[in-house]
Amino acid sequence: MLKDCVVRRPSSGTCYSDGHKSPQLDSSLHSSSNYNQRPVPSSVCLSVSSAAHRMIKEEVSYEERTCEGGQFATVEVTDKPVDEGLREAMPKVMKYVGGTNDKGIGMGMTVPISFAVFPSDDGSLQKKLKVWFRIPNQFQSNPPVPTDDSVKIEERESITVYSLQFGGYAKEADYVAHAAQLRTALEGTATCRSDIYFCTGYDPPMKPYGRRNEVWLVKA
Repeated sequence: MLKDCVVRRPSSGTCYSDGHKSPQLDSSLHSSSNYNQRPVPSSVCLSVSSAAHRMIKEEVSYEERTCEGGQFATVEVTDKPVDEGLREAMPKVMKYVGGTNDKGIGMGMTVPISFAVFPSDDGSLQKKLKVWFRIPNQFQSNPPVPTDDSVKIEERESITVYSLQFGGYAKEADYVAHAAQLRTALEGTATCRSDIYFCTGYDPPMKPYGRRNEVWLVKA
């Protein structure tokens, strides 16, 4: 059975400055042991679309969502398992956000933090990933230049994805399992890219409950 409803979300790129600290996501999106850079400013931006279409099929609730494009800071890691690669890539992105750039300024966080993974034919993930951090709107036209050569500034067009949300401290196996679950739910109703999908996290590592993670299958 398929059920539809429209889910309203904050408008894309909307920033909030409510006096609370920004989420500080560390190298693995779920462990604070390796996070050791300066805090980012208190504004938090959402880089998701203003509305999403939620569907429920075979007891799986997912959304079709358009994700905003623009300028992104990226870090690519190869020849390492996903969890290990994240521990290498995420501190580099966070340092760039926190002020390790040519202007020496902290930019504030956008959420979610997403990273692209590349599945093999059997559904397991290849040993490479690419972290994508959307630069906040006020810096989109002239992003600070990274001082770390492994951090690149890239432009990405908007993408339409099918998103499945789940909780807990997510690891590679969790993303793989939920991607498979979502792909099964979409069979016969949607076509997705088979060579790439995105994994996302929304929460700081010190938040133990009510955590939000998602897998995004890219609409073909």
